[in-house]
Amino acid sequence: MVVVDVQRDFLPGGALGVPHGEDVVPVLAPYVAAFASADRPVVFTRDWHPPDHCSFAVRGGPWPPHCVAGSAGAEFPDELAPPPGAWIISKGTDSDREAYSGFQGTDLEARLRAAGITTIFVGGLATDYCVKATVEDGLARGFRVCLLDDAIRAVDVHPGDGERALEVMRQAGAVMGSHAGASPPGCRRVKR
Repeated sequence: MVVVDVQRDFLPGGALGVPHGEDVVPVLAPYVAAFASADRPVVFTRDWHPPDHCSFAVRGGPWPPHCVAGSAGAEFPDELAPPPGAWIISKGTDSDREAYSGFQGTDLEARLRAAGITTIFVGGLATDYCVKATVEDGLARGFRVCLLDDAIRAVDVHPGDGERALEVMRQAGAVMGSHAGASPPGCRRVKR
């Protein structure tokens, strides 16, 4: 289970709030609980930026300052706190390198392989940026990826970005599924 960047700054009222981003929290929480109770790895990725990160507008990047390491905005919301033993994967820690994917510049792949994981379930924020990049990188590294499409929300800087990102992920091989429906083909059913 990979929870992508559900941090205070990406929730409504945060520095870079994703529209309706709070809607993913009650959907992801039962997944996290199910994986944790089954003693399966639960991963929380997070932006963990230095104050002068290259993605910030003051350095010519596209975004306002957000998820600065150690700040309140970089914290996970209380309603979706990582369970004991969860892996916390920090990304975007280098001032001069952008990192949207949970795999980029981290040890996520090595940890998953060491644990014998071949399928990852992905949900979080935002569909058209960090979720998409994490899904694409997971697929490129040979993991089967099940996208929890009811547990994602898009920034939609340009209207339709989220829908376009979903199509890109489908075309790349991600299997779409939600807790409300039947188990997605090719993905093991998760009891919640």
